[in-house]
Amino acid sequence: MSEQQTGRLYGVGLGPGDPSLMTVRAVEVIAEADVIAYHSARHGRSIARSIAERHLRPDHIEERLVYPVTTETTDHPGGYRGAMDEFYAEAATRLAAHLDAGRTVAVLAEGDPLFYGSYMHMHKRLADRYPTEVIPGVTSVSAAAARLGAPLVEGEEVLTVLPGTLPEEELTARLATTDAAAVMKLGRTFPTVRRALERSGRLADARYVERATMDAERTAPLADVDPESVPYFSMAVLPSRVDAPRDASGPGEVVVVGLGPAGPLWLTPEARAELAAAQDLVGYSTYLDRVPVRPGQRRHASDNKVESVRAEFALDLARRGRRVAVVSSGDPGVFAMATAVLEAASEDPYREVPVRIVPGMTAAHAAAARAGAPLGHDYAVLSLSDRLKPWEVIAERLRAAAAADLVLALYNPGSRSRVWQVGKARELLLEHRAPDTPVVLGRDIGGPGERVRIVRLADLDPADVDMRTILLVGSSQTRAVRRGDGTDVVWTPRRYPEA
Repeated sequence: MSEQQTGRLYGVGLGPGDPSLMTVRAVEVIAEADVIAYHSARHGRSIARSIAERHLRPDHIEERLVYPVTTETTDHPGGYRGAMDEFYAEAATRLAAHLDAGRTVAVLAEGDPLFYGSYMHMHKRLADRYPTEVIPGVTSVSAAAARLGAPLVEGEEVLTVLPGTLPEEELTARLATTDAAAVMKLGRTFPTVRRALERSGRLADARYVERATMDAERTAPLADVDPESVPYFSMAVLPSRVDAPRDASGPGEVVVVGLGPAGPLWLTPEARAELAAAQDLVGYSTYLDRVPVRPGQRRHASDNKVESVRAEFALDLARRGRRVAVVSSGDPGVFAMATAVLEAASEDPYREVPVRIVPGMTAAHAAAARAGAPLGHDYAVLSLSDRLKPWEVIAERLRAAAAADLVLALYNPGSRSRVWQVGKARELLLEHRAPDTPVVLGRDIGGPGERVRIVRLADLDPADVDMRTILLVGSSQTRAVRRGDGTDVVWTPRRYPEA
């Protein structure tokens, strides 16, 4: 049957509820359609039909698509999903019969047809068989923001739209890390959503909107809403943070945050949330530059060699009631800022200041993942920097770890002012390791200048090592293998041979 002989399918967005918010195009399509289809629950009332009612004609053919279930409780052999799939297939068959007969079919959809709407199930089953047009509508998210009279997102902020049916842990993580959010499908999920907002530290900012633009509309601070009063057609909204006050009246604290080895892809959700919630950011300028600028936050940058001064400055801010994030590259507890902060916080006058540590991906694990699995068995982590400990101590520990046949992760191997340590370390290790022991050189892992090389221990050239490089030195069991696709990988077996 040719396209001209079939009817046309329309997905018609009706907007959030107020009939006056329907678009001109939506009204035109309804007026021209032969068949008006809409979903409803078993009680027979359809919100979509009520929105469009003034535009319906007596000669319209109405197709009421009645959901078999509205909760996940059903005796269908395929469970809830099976019951719904069967329903959508049957509904699509009914509409296809009209389209095959040459009738124009308009499927009504609250909000926007392709935004959490039931129309999309018809679209996926019919749009490849019939000429189709989707008429966008004002979403409930836009309507809720308008009713609150608060900016939803501004500037470079990110809006996250979430279904309240997600697991609580997932909701908590996503709410903690986003700038603004809308959580839909509340009703019976409201207690879970409220707990997630509280756990993510966002409950005080959350607003509740019920039936936006409809007669029974209600808005309120979400924390004040009775869970028993929440219908399905409601949502939680976290508006823009740009002009939100960052209250400094409560108790202050210091959170030491690990940024990972490079950019935002290496940042954990917990770290991202703490950075967003902080009133003050403190850190080495190079690391602080990796944190997005947020309105209302104060940034305090300093040189890399003043860890103790930086720590005391952050603790002083917290004593004045500020919520402070001290940023650190990699993991803050691995040759980084956590030690400096805790050392200062263990003395007067900072003993009462709360301090928390938020971990991050450390350079050793990042470089190991790029190279394969060189840390697959026991390993030791050492810093070659003699700025804070004598070289004699470093040399003694290198010999001990090498004699124990441990894989070694060597941090701070060299810099412009330290050029001889790598060569000396290579000599010490060759006393216990074969010349062909694999060594991974990982530079700027995750950054634009990332480079991973695998060399023999005997061929390790100090000129190839700088302050942005980490070295992973294999044990006697570590293997370097070229795979069938031409890539080189390094791995250390988990099983160690018996003596």
